[in-house]
Order: sequence, then structure tokens, then C-alpha cells
Amino acid sequence: MTDHSDASRTEAFFTLHHRLPRQSPGSDATTRRLLALAGPLPHRPRVLDLGCGPGRAALLLAAEAGAEVTAVDLHQPFLDELREAAGARGLDDRIRTVRADMGDLTGPAFPEGSFDLIWAEGSAYCIGFDTAVRDWQRLLAPGGAMMISECVWTTDAPSAGARDFWDRHGSPRTLPETTAAALAAGCTVGAVLVQPEDDWDAYYGPLAERVEGADPGAPGMEWAIAATREELAVRREYGAEYGYAAYVLRPVDPRWPTRAETPKDRAAVHAVNAAAFPTRDEADLVDALRADADAWLPELSRVAEAPDGSLAAYALLTRCRVGGAPALALAPVATSPAYQRQGAGQAVVRAVLDAARARGEALVLVLGHPGYYPRFGFVPASRYGIRPGFEVPDEAMMALVLDDSVPVPTGTIRYPAAFGV
Repeated sequence: MTDHSDASRTEAFFTLHHRLPRQSPGSDATTRRLLALAGPLPHRPRVLDLGCGPGRAALLLAAEAGAEVTAVDLHQPFLDELREAAGARGLDDRIRTVRADMGDLTGPAFPEGSFDLIWAEGSAYCIGFDTAVRDWQRLLAPGGAMMISECVWTTDAPSAGARDFWDRHGSPRTLPETTAAALAAGCTVGAVLVQPEDDWDAYYGPLAERVEGADPGAPGMEWAIAATREELAVRREYGAEYGYAAYVLRPVDPRWPTRAETPKDRAAVHAVNAAAFPTRDEADLVDALRADADAWLPELSRVAEAPDGSLAAYALLTRCRVGGAPALALAPVATSPAYQRQGAGQAVVRAVLDAARARGEALVLVLGHPGYYPRFGFVPASRYGIRPGFEVPDEAMMALVLDDSVPVPTGTIRYPAAFGV
């Protein structure tokens, strides 16, 4: 007689996954990339790895980032595997395991403001991405970041078969919709990485072998095998339509609330730009761009407010093109002299980049100081074969890829006419 109880199915599911190298799509290379995207960390950073499974990421973070890792999972055998691996690698003093529910992180193991980095590879779905982003922020130390991955649609028109499967397993959202959810939960997006197909192979290859050798007569195993085979078949047929997107997130700086420009802000926007630069050229540029229907995108003209409600900083993205493909130009960025070097400029730049991600934009270009813009993820545009139509130092012409699932265009940048280049 087949056992259909939830307990037997759960146990069968875990039996299929015991001693597999990974419990979700991923790779050591992707973990390293995400660690780099998370930005500079303190010496011996305090990391909270939630839904750690047998701890592949925890081990790497402890060994290569010198982190002190608190690894959390509800399934004790996974934690036992991690403790065994940590001992074998001489990392006992760097990894602490805690059996706990990631949806209820209370008690002495989880004091507020105590972690420099929260890590959740392929696990946040257990409580929901929105809930995870909203609730885990309280655990971050000042300047801390979260890395949370989430399954997303990588097409605007998923096939009926893919939709049928995912409607039964927590339907994904598109990348812009997921980004909007992160913003609504109070975070700014530092980086997004759509994980490569190899990450899925590293997970599904060993799992497929395990399924073929499983005993279907064990309690709950017939269901677990059938469910896993369906998952593997859906990936084979529809894998190009969905993937895991890994988000690097930071809480919004509460000192500098940001929002889209409104018509009543225009005089103040002009004044901020006029005060921030030696001439009125940038202020006049904004006015000229505002009159260009092909260039102006209203939601991408953003302001940061000072504590008294006045405008402290401004950032603008307008439509440009690279080799005929749409892109965005970041210019100008201005901070009122009274608020410079206090974070207002960074806040408004992050806000306008977040707004671009949320509307599905893929590429941003900036001609600016190479000591400032890399903190937002910009790199020399020449790395992508992108160049301006005029002479500038290579390191000053920079690009930021917002959606790496979209091919990056190459060629010459064509700016709106108001730039005069």
C-alpha cells in the first residue's frame, strides 16, 4: 500500500537529496561571483547562511572569505553533513550550525544588527521572497548586505506546460516584477545575476542519477520519484523560460528618501544642478532632455529629499542607443553643496538604477569619475565593445549591465541630441 502521508513524502524527498553535492542550482564559481558582487566585507565577516543544506556555500564563505558562518537549516542530517565537512577541512572554528526555521529567526542566535552578510541560495522560497527580504533586514549590521536567490521567468510569454508546472509550485515572477518586490520590501538592488545553465546541470545531474537508483517501495518514495522526474522533464523542455536570479540587496538609506520627479520639482531640480556644477550647462541639459519625447522617461528622473523636505540630490537616466539597441545614459548626477559627501548622491543613484531595473532595462552607460561609479557596479564600457563617438579616457566611459540574460550590444553610443555629441 502506497503511503501518501505528508511526513513520509517529506522524508522520502530528503532521502533522495542526502549526500548530493547541492540542494539547488548553483556552483562554487557562482558563489564566488556573488561574493564579489556583495562588495567589500569586514575582516572576518559575520555571515548568516539560511537554508544552508549540507553547506556548500557556507564552507566556501568560511574558507575563502574568512567568514564566521552561522549556518541554519531545519533538517538536522544536512547540518550533520556540514559539521562533518567543516571538521574535515579544518573549519570547525569558523562554522556554527543552528537547527531553526528561517521564518522564525528569534532567540540568542539571531540578535538584531549582528550579521555583515545574509546568504540564501535557493532557499528563500520556503517563506517567500518578499517575506525574506522584508524580515531579514533587521539582522544586518550597518552597511550589511543580503544575497537572496529566487526563481524567475526569463521570458515574457512562458509556455503553457511551464506555467502549468509552476502554478503548482509557486509561480515565478519576471525579473522586473521580482526587482519591484525587493524595492517594495525596503531594499535597494546592488546587483542581479541570472545563474548560468551549468548551475542547473550541477544540481540536476546528480539528482537524476539518484532517482534512477531509488527504491520506489520505501514509504513516500513513489511520490518523490514521480515529482522529481516531472521536475527534471520540465527543466529539459522549458529550461530556457525560467532560471534563478541572485539578488544582492541592501536596506534603503533612511536618511535620504527618494522618489520620482514631479512637475512641481522642476525649479528645484534646476537649482540643484546649477548649484552642483560650475556652470548652468547641466541644469539646462535636464530641461532640454525633458522636452525630448524620444529620450525622456519620467520615472527615471529621481530626486533625494533632505530632512527638511527640500531636494538634496538628483539623478537622471535618458534613452540612448548602442549600435541601434536601446540603452540608458546616466547624466547628470548632482548633489546640493550643503549635502555633498553625506550619502545623498549615492542614494539617488541607487534609486534611479533600481527604477531602471524595475522597468526591465538592461544597460546603463555613464561618463564619469572612475573612482566613484564602480561602487554601483559600473566597469569600463570597452569591456563590452561599447565606445563613445568622441575621445575620452577609457576608464571614464563606463557601463552597468542590469540584466545579464539579455545580450549586451556592441558599437558606438548614440546620445540624445541635447548632449550635443
